[in-house]
Amino acid sequence: MAPILLPVMNRRNFLRSASAAVSTSLLYPSGLLAAQEKEASTFIFTNDIHACRMANGLAPNCAAEGKTDENLLHHVRAINTVPQLSWPAEISGKPTTLVGAGRKIGTLRGVVIGGDLTDDGRGQGAIPGEGYQLRQFSQRYQEGVGPDRVHFPVYLGLGNHDLDQDGPAPHVDWYRRELRDYVELNHRSTVFFKPPVPVTSYDVESDCYSWDWPNVHLVQTQRFAGDTNKGAVSGLKWLADDLAAYATNRKPVILFQHYGWDPFSTEVWDADKQTFDQQGNGPPHWWSAEDRAKMVELLRPYNVIGLFHGHQHETAMIYNRDGIDIFKPKAAFMGGFAVVNVMADAMDVVFCEASHKDGSVQFTESFSKKI
Repeated sequence: MAPILLPVMNRRNFLRSASAAVSTSLLYPSGLLAAQEKEASTFIFTNDIHACRMANGLAPNCAAEGKTDENLLHHVRAINTVPQLSWPAEISGKPTTLVGAGRKIGTLRGVVIGGDLTDDGRGQGAIPGEGYQLRQFSQRYQEGVGPDRVHFPVYLGLGNHDLDQDGPAPHVDWYRRELRDYVELNHRSTVFFKPPVPVTSYDVESDCYSWDWPNVHLVQTQRFAGDTNKGAVSGLKWLADDLAAYATNRKPVILFQHYGWDPFSTEVWDADKQTFDQQGNGPPHWWSAEDRAKMVELLRPYNVIGLFHGHQHETAMIYNRDGIDIFKPKAAFMGGFAVVNVMADAMDVVFCEASHKDGSVQFTESFSKKI
């Protein structure tokens, strides 16, 4: 499939766009469409950046896995082209059901990240200080100008690669603290300090946070809300209080976290095979069925219209578990991201991949529903 850039309006493209517009107008009258667009919250979700830079070169295996700065630059350039593109009327020759099909994507409110900013939290020097991997991440995914930086506000989320790596004794929590500090400094307001991307509610203990855009309440829960691994403090109580405060009266809610319900995220220890898989009955590798059940029960009273996660790299997934629509693009270092549009009574999601060095974008999969 050819990369999708600003389309050339030949006769075939014109007829397709016109057909999509007619189909959309039948479902959504012009007045409703205008209201949808005026109050829309359009954003990008991406995951698994895996910045790999060290003092000398890359961390082990990074080049072979494609976790290179060159690939991150392609990804950033593709993200920056998105406002100029149109919601696809078809993907791989098949019509989409997107409400906005054929219309320009337009202004983005931000980029939300679902964990693993760094490959292993490392890259620091001999004493605690700013790490090379975190610095590389910030040079690409902190809002800035030019072709080598994201042009939109960035909402940060951490994953197991950011938080699981122990530092050298006696600074065991060194890497974790540095990454958590970076999230807090980017998002938590104080009496004296306004961060680059302020949010409505920030839980200092768990580093979970939330904010609001038109039509939607958004919640970032890092690895997941009930996480207690490696000294993490559970954010479940904070999440319960946050939703009670900001998501009443069926206001749509979107959650972001690192782990999902996919086979990799839910694998457990198999003592017979001495590995983690789906057949074992031992401890969970990442999070447990009990962890998932607690979170689902907490979310049940609310209008959760989507949950976005990362962790698994190669496979883009759109699926439903426990009544929740779940989305996971390919990893960022592999070019993956999603564009999401929350309107007054509908949500469009399209998966994308950065396909060339010039920032061109390939649409790969779409999803749309009334909310």
